[in-house]
Amino acid sequence: MGRVVAISTSEKKGTPKTNVPSARLVAEWGIEGDAHAGRWHRQVSLLALESIEKMRQRGVAVRPGAFAENITTEGIDLLERQVGDHLAIGGAVLEITQIGKECHARCAIFYRAGDCVMPREGIFARVIRGGEIRVGDAVTLLPALGGQESVPAGAKQGQQGRTAAAQRQCKE
Repeated sequence: MGRVVAISTSEKKGTPKTNVPSARLVAEWGIEGDAHAGRWHRQVSLLALESIEKMRQRGVAVRPGAFAENITTEGIDLLERQVGDHLAIGGAVLEITQIGKECHARCAIFYRAGDCVMPREGIFARVIRGGEIRVGDAVTLLPALGGQESVPAGAKQGQQGRTAAAQRQCKE
């Protein structure tokens, strides 16, 4: 079991996220008021504090939310999660829909450090059950919900392709 160490939101895409003490997750939408919310498979993004620490060890001064993640966790190995896994956070339930992402344009962190962990270690989810979440809430992996998958097929294909693309990007 892990915990939430930060919740970050922004009203516009491409702007720095602001850390907030709590947020309302809306089923099939995402975080209320966040620019990335909507009816798609990447409603909420998560990144482990342990991943952020990797960048700090390289001398990059970054805080939770700097990678545009909505939820920063600690103590749960997000890298061991798989598409289709479910996470309970506060009163909400998330379904993991994508692992990592392809970065079409390098971010400011990449230019400062020569690397960015989000393409490899960030995960994306959709909100299955809405609810309030707070900094300090437990993050718990739930058993499979009835064996039914509701992840779009394209997200799974994107996950497999993403891994190779992210590995190539890291070597560049």
